[in-house]
Amino acid sequence: MGSTAAAPCHIVAVPYPGRGHVNAMLNLCRLLAARDGVTITIIVTEEWLSLLGAPAALPDLGLRVRFEAIPNVIPSEHGRANDMVGFMEAVYTKMASPFEQLLDRLAPPAPAAIVADMFVPWTVGVGERRGVPVCIMCPISATMFAVQYNFHLLPPAAAGGGASPDITGSCFVENYIPGTKSIRFADLAPTHTDALLLDKILEAHSSVKKAQCIVFTTFQELESDAIGAMRQNCPVYAVGPCVPFMALQEHKASPDGDDYMAWLDAQPAGSVIYVSLGSFLSVSAAQFDEIAAGLAESKARFLWVLRDADACSRVRGLIRDPDAGLIVPWTNQLRVLCHPSVGGFFTHCGMNSTLEAVYAGVPMLTLPIAFDQPTNSRLVTEVWKNGIGLRDMARADGVIGRGEIASAVDRLMLPDAAEFQDMRKRVTLWKDAARTASEEGGSSWKDVTSFINFVSR
Repeated sequence: MGSTAAAPCHIVAVPYPGRGHVNAMLNLCRLLAARDGVTITIIVTEEWLSLLGAPAALPDLGLRVRFEAIPNVIPSEHGRANDMVGFMEAVYTKMASPFEQLLDRLAPPAPAAIVADMFVPWTVGVGERRGVPVCIMCPISATMFAVQYNFHLLPPAAAGGGASPDITGSCFVENYIPGTKSIRFADLAPTHTDALLLDKILEAHSSVKKAQCIVFTTFQELESDAIGAMRQNCPVYAVGPCVPFMALQEHKASPDGDDYMAWLDAQPAGSVIYVSLGSFLSVSAAQFDEIAAGLAESKARFLWVLRDADACSRVRGLIRDPDAGLIVPWTNQLRVLCHPSVGGFFTHCGMNSTLEAVYAGVPMLTLPIAFDQPTNSRLVTEVWKNGIGLRDMARADGVIGRGEIASAVDRLMLPDAAEFQDMRKRVTLWKDAARTASEEGGSSWKDVTSFINFVSR
């Protein structure tokens, strides 16, 4: 798939060193490098180079994408969740110097632009010093980005979670920030009510505002309100859904022998709920047990991704029926979601997973934990109307019970009521919109072209 502009364009890509952020950047690089004349150097830490198995990370793009590494100057990915603020502080302060040394050693041509994750804010200063434009990739929803970008417009009590007679968790953010339809102040917790974490997020945005443009991994039709509002502030390109659909097409040509795909092949159409609650944050032990018990009580079969061996043992102790489902340590998630036997996705609502579900045309059961997840969940349940939310069903102790989970799974998987027939229609509409946006002439295809022209100038 080539564009008309085939002048050489070398882009240096800098992902934030966390799983969801790296995946989003790789997906964006796939889209950009598929165009004529574009080459990309992706710069990661040595640990991430090893985790990715690079240069095999993007085999479909051959020589157009290469990887370079800086030393491990930040804490390991494996302990990142234990001290989020400390990890962000290390990313913000330790990576710039080795990055600049690496830039000096890069083979020509010189970069036309640096494309950096929004949470690698020092790249903006590096670009200013070297006369290289810096474009910010936003791996979260455009709606969440609009909230963070305009956080100064919120009343202090709401922003800090403090008491105020006229602000409650059910108040709408849109009363203060345009383009944030349906989002409540309650959806900003717990991340944006944590003063230290919020300080780090807003610190990143002070640099983001000096960048040349914003590249969203979402697409125009999905978040038109937030994208439209952000276009009033700066140049914006919505190039999504940034999901690995090009690699998916490669897989169709060469299917691999994954046991879980064979298991899915043996299940009736639409009968399996796929369960994956992210690779970074985890639910409490009490909530985990309720999820397992709820799945056991439901009428659906499940395919559950669990990396932790102890967690697998707990589930097998709670779910006695061996035919109820399959537990695996890893899947190719987009391939699973696109499988005809998968009829629902039990998700934490990270943006990558949310976009993959939209692209695959699978309704979601949402259990957000933190960051942009509660906002994404609200978009799914109230704006896009392609899923059911569990967060508002929590008991006083914050845990959602097994009965509510079983009932919600069955409602999602056995949609008899008119409301769920309507939801299935909306799921299909969003699936079609996602694919149309990505195809030649679609809104995202045009924005990729415009973005490459913008950085080539």
